[in-house]
Amino acid sequence: MTALQHSDQHPVPALADWLRAELASLAGAPLWSMTAAEAADALLVLTRARSQLDELLMRVLRHAESVEVGTDLGATTANWWAHTSRLPRAEAHRTARLAEAMERHHAVAAALAAGDVHTDQARVIVDAVDDLPADVESWVAPAATAFLLEKATEHDAKALRILGRRVLEVIDPAAADAEEARHLGAEETDARATAFLTLVDDGHGRTHGRFSVPTLHGEMLRKHLLATVFGSSVTAGEACSAEGHGTASPARRSAAGRMLTRHRMGLALLDYLETRPEDSLPSAGGVPATVVVTMELATLLGGLRAASLDTGPRISASEARRLACRAGIIPMVLGSPSVVLDAGRKRRFHSETQRIAMAIRDKGCTAAGCDAPPGLTQAHHDEVPWSRGGGTSVERGRLLCPRHHRLIHDPAYQHSLDKHGKVRFSRRT
Repeated sequence: MTALQHSDQHPVPALADWLRAELASLAGAPLWSMTAAEAADALLVLTRARSQLDELLMRVLRHAESVEVGTDLGATTANWWAHTSRLPRAEAHRTARLAEAMERHHAVAAALAAGDVHTDQARVIVDAVDDLPADVESWVAPAATAFLLEKATEHDAKALRILGRRVLEVIDPAAADAEEARHLGAEETDARATAFLTLVDDGHGRTHGRFSVPTLHGEMLRKHLLATVFGSSVTAGEACSAEGHGTASPARRSAAGRMLTRHRMGLALLDYLETRPEDSLPSAGGVPATVVVTMELATLLGGLRAASLDTGPRISASEARRLACRAGIIPMVLGSPSVVLDAGRKRRFHSETQRIAMAIRDKGCTAAGCDAPPGLTQAHHDEVPWSRGGGTSVERGRLLCPRHHRLIHDPAYQHSLDKHGKVRFSRRT
């Protein structure tokens, strides 16, 4: 009988003491006399033994938690273990979570105890089975476990994790389809609910932006721009690979190609915005959402004076002349023959041209303290309402946001103009 069998200790701590002593006796032992076959066998056996020891360690850890080891010092068992053994705390807690899971996954625990799977494989299998939808039938989880344990004999933990993500498709395809539909629907709902776009003018002629949109809309934009950059006969993959030609190294060609593609995509976005047909533009404030460029006639004829956008920024004269004939851009030339801006009593609502002229003049809602831009305003017949015989003209009209437009017609409020021509409201008493 061995010294281990003579011991009065519990078999597990007795094994731990014996094993530590035996391993210490082999420290520094020369290995030169081992044959290749012996070395190969030792590697495989030690690998299996390490998995078996991990399973035993986790069972001991669960027992230590049940008898509250370390709690007399005000610590959890995992924290006590990490501190005393100088393990990283994250690793100790990660092992504790797997040890707890092993009590629910008996087949995986048995495979680990037999050395048939590695610890990282066991963790992957446990995670994959725990990630199955809660409403699957009772037979699915055991079947998924058996499938992944079988695949563990052929694949390492990394490949096994990929299989684990799709295990439901193998075990229960109908449930997988329903789960995928639910998952995709939830993703799309969340993507739409959290979609955003930010545009910031840096004051140096550039606008920077960030956006988040659902994948569908991102791919729509990508395809539109790629078609502009590379033409409809070239696929995105072919276009990207085509940028990597030349004599430079593959890495440098790839980096240069990516930079060139990014630049071309940026130019394609500029062209995409400039050339949208007017009938495809959304309406804002009664007119298509176009940018209005205001310039003097001298600028249009070749002068150097900058032009202004109705949204505030200024652009160079050459850029204004280039844009003057593009769709989605309306030139408002000062000093040229004007269109008729006074429609008298012929029509009740202001025309598109009148709205544009009012937007240039008012630059937004004319109520004091309101910063609503022109696109969010409505045209108001100032002084004499159209219903009382007033005319429809730019001179006798003004822009008001919907809220202030309601107030100006609300008999509970009175209004007046301040010295800046802004409308001020006060409640009637």
